[in-house]
Amino acid sequence: MNTTLNKSTMFTLNPRRGVYYNIADALPTPPSLHAQIELPFFEQLDLVYRTLCSILYNFVPTSGHPGGSISSGRIVEMLLYRTMNYDFSHPDSKRADMISYAAGHKAMGLYAMWALRNELVRIGSKQLGVPNLLAEEKRQLRLEDLLGFRRNPTNETPLFRKYSAKALDGHPTCATPFIRIATGASGVGVPASLGLALGAIDLYPTNSPNVHIIEGEGGMTPGRVHEALAAAATSQLHNVFLHVDWNQASIDSNRVCSENGEPGEYVQWNPVELCYLHDWNVIFVPDGHDFTQIVAAQELATSLTTKQPTAIVYRTRKGWKYGIEGREAHGAGHKFCSEQYYSSLGEFEQAFNIMFPRFTGESSPARVEENYFETLMVIRKVLENNSLLTQTATKQIAASREKLAKKHLTVREHAPSLSTLYTGNELDPSDIPAVLRFTPGSSITLREVLGKALNILNKKTNGALVASAADLLGSTSVNQVNTGFAPGFFNAATNPGSRLVSIGGICEDAMGAMMAGLASYGSHIGITSSYSAFIAALEHVAARLHGIGQQSKEAVTGEPYNTWIMVNAHAGVKTGEDGPTHADPQALQLLQECFPQNVCITLTPWDPQEIWPLLVAALKLRPAILAPFVTRPPEKIIDRASFGLPSALEAAKGIYAIRTADRTAKQYNGTIVLQGNGVASIFVNEVLPRIQQTGLNMNIFYVTSVELFKTLPASEQEKIFPEALTYEAMGITDFTLPTLYQWVRSNDGIRRTLHSFRGGHYLGSGSAAKVLEEAGVHGNGQFKAINEYAQFMEKQHRYRVSHPEMA
Repeated sequence: MNTTLNKSTMFTLNPRRGVYYNIADALPTPPSLHAQIELPFFEQLDLVYRTLCSILYNFVPTSGHPGGSISSGRIVEMLLYRTMNYDFSHPDSKRADMISYAAGHKAMGLYAMWALRNELVRIGSKQLGVPNLLAEEKRQLRLEDLLGFRRNPTNETPLFRKYSAKALDGHPTCATPFIRIATGASGVGVPASLGLALGAIDLYPTNSPNVHIIEGEGGMTPGRVHEALAAAATSQLHNVFLHVDWNQASIDSNRVCSENGEPGEYVQWNPVELCYLHDWNVIFVPDGHDFTQIVAAQELATSLTTKQPTAIVYRTRKGWKYGIEGREAHGAGHKFCSEQYYSSLGEFEQAFNIMFPRFTGESSPARVEENYFETLMVIRKVLENNSLLTQTATKQIAASREKLAKKHLTVREHAPSLSTLYTGNELDPSDIPAVLRFTPGSSITLREVLGKALNILNKKTNGALVASAADLLGSTSVNQVNTGFAPGFFNAATNPGSRLVSIGGICEDAMGAMMAGLASYGSHIGITSSYSAFIAALEHVAARLHGIGQQSKEAVTGEPYNTWIMVNAHAGVKTGEDGPTHADPQALQLLQECFPQNVCITLTPWDPQEIWPLLVAALKLRPAILAPFVTRPPEKIIDRASFGLPSALEAAKGIYAIRTADRTAKQYNGTIVLQGNGVASIFVNEVLPRIQQTGLNMNIFYVTSVELFKTLPASEQEKIFPEALTYEAMGITDFTLPTLYQWVRSNDGIRRTLHSFRGGHYLGSGSAAKVLEEAGVHGNGQFKAINEYAQFMEKQHRYRVSHPEMA
């Protein structure tokens, strides 16, 4: 056998729509006169910015990320003062270009840059005698607000209180003006930022607002970023510009990527290769600290006409000119008021012929804050005496507003409108549409009913609902969201009418973050769908950040939350044929009551007729995350009245009584609380008739949403489900035991409760009926446990009747 192998012909990628440039080969010679005139301004601006970063790290207390904040500074400076079109006085405008710090650890740089810009414009407006360009004070980030960097709102230091400094979070949230999403968790920022771009390009398809994303190569290593890069290129989101601060340094490595023939310690690609692989335009900037290269790259990027997203990859040095470079500058810096710290201020002191105050004496919080404030006031003094900086900055910011106005952006015809959901009475939980009124005896899946209900809402809102799935659009019935809209997947260039977005394939991670970002833009409801076994866990980080972002936005602006719907499809053990890897009862436990109040609402309908009232009631409450749990097999529609059940409209209250016991009767058999489609459908069809035949006098409740129940007034909660019942109740659920702790609180009730893990092991594979039987929640299992409990409660009741003094 011949073991000699000939080398194959060189491997090449398939043709790309994206293009590649090395900006060093594309630079105009000489640079434009306008760019040359601006260079002294940008050099001084960056010096002040880098100095502020050093000051922030020193006083807070030696906390933050100076390295990446400094290496990305020049990129952001060019964006803010030259490239972007925005109105500085209206930070929440949907028409404006957006900047998104996907690299949330660069928050120190974000705050320094924002405070510096605010100070420059404040001073420059007065010097030039132009109308004030500042936003209202609560939507500014002032120089004084830097006193609040990484401080808690309860901070009691004197100057923090005196100047009402804002508490600036360690990573960005929407409390900061111009910031639309909370970032910082691994890889969430890029797909969430792409969601913002999707919202903008759908609302303004012509000359769309651009989204400029700040990230580093380390932040591109998470898998959800790769998923997002694929999605953006596939959907041709050409209003996206990814600015990569490629400094090669992470927390643990100084060679993250392969470069110059040397393998990377983390990955064997570099950002240029990765983005080009995913069919992005790529512009490489060999010297990311050279303003001439930076401005040329950004001008080239915004002029491209390929209809593909664009990445500009800037080769930089982490901690440039700070005195500490590479990975040592990632999350660490100079010691408090050390010689090295003061050395980092030296360039500023020499350039502006001024000295910063030196700290001496006891380092009490108040004294440290005083020195911090005096140091910031040196910055203010320099700016007040430097018209090149203040007036140039003000003129550039004013020019950005003028450029935005000249775009004459108008919302497209038949644009999405969520107002139908939230204003007036057009949508009523009690007014069930005809298409969702089902004939008793017919069969339909919960997932299909949810899909139909979402489609009704989509048509009423002109396509404000945009859906995605982990290669399960039809399987989870979320494809019905798009009925009546353009078929196929959304594409900004060729199919903008579709309401279905392809997000990389089987990619729950990026899908959740991207649809959360879409919702955050404020004109859409993003929808994601997959097995509950996967989506609840894989999208939990994105859900948490979305909740943080929406809550922080509401606290500052008073605006309600923007909703993202996470469809937990194929929920629970009724997906038993797929086995325990897929038929997971734990998903609800990850979401139910795991967020601050009103942030997330879970829905657990068992009857298809409950979906409309539940869905509409929950949406009108404006949660950040709405998580309905729907099963895969078809359900037989019952005549609720003939079973003695209340109207399906009662589901909107979060819990309703299937039966109410007569407490005055001689016989009393306790309280049963059910949750989950699997156990409830068995209970109503098989167990309830046996309970009636046996003559048990019981309270029987079904839980459709703990969170909806808790939105009711306390008096109504007590009327529907008296707290006293929690201390006698037992539960039956096909989810997990902790999901019933709201309703079952006694040790005996918890011990008697039936749940999927009561046997102490994961359940096996098989039909839904057999897996439910294995769990002990099949008809015979339920009735046996209920009967034993009922006899126990009967004895208890008789004892209390015969011993009233013990009651």
